[in-house]
Amino acid sequence: MKRKVFRACLLVWLGLLSVAIYAQSEAFGAVKGAIRNGSAQELAPYLGPKVELGYDGDKKSYSAAEAESALKAFFTKNPPTAFEFIHQGSSNEGTKYAIGKYTGKAGTYRVFVKMKPGGGSPTIDTIDFTQE
Repeated sequence: MKRKVFRACLLVWLGLLSVAIYAQSEAFGAVKGAIRNGSAQELAPYLGPKVELGYDGDKKSYSAAEAESALKAFFTKNPPTAFEFIHQGSSNEGTKYAIGKYTGKAGTYRVFVKMKPGGGSPTIDTIDFTQE
């Protein structure tokens, strides 16, 4: 009897874990596609109400609309030729993050994206581009 209960609990736990991993990769999949396309408009629905945006160590806090405009200017000045996430993870508090490599006309950047849990789906809290 104990063995059946243990197996049932293990199966439920594994199911919940796989759903959490799928949700994380789903959110980052859309963000990856938007950055790969160089589209601030595609990225806008995933921006939180306040976004910390950084370029080469210069970080500022923007509203979602201001962040969209700043990202549009960056993508216009430095259109992407390639983008991939190299690593994804999450904290114990549920904050998800990803590190990627952005290749554009002006060079290669290391990209850090942090998403915080929101009302239903995670929203972007931080995007940082650091030229390599």
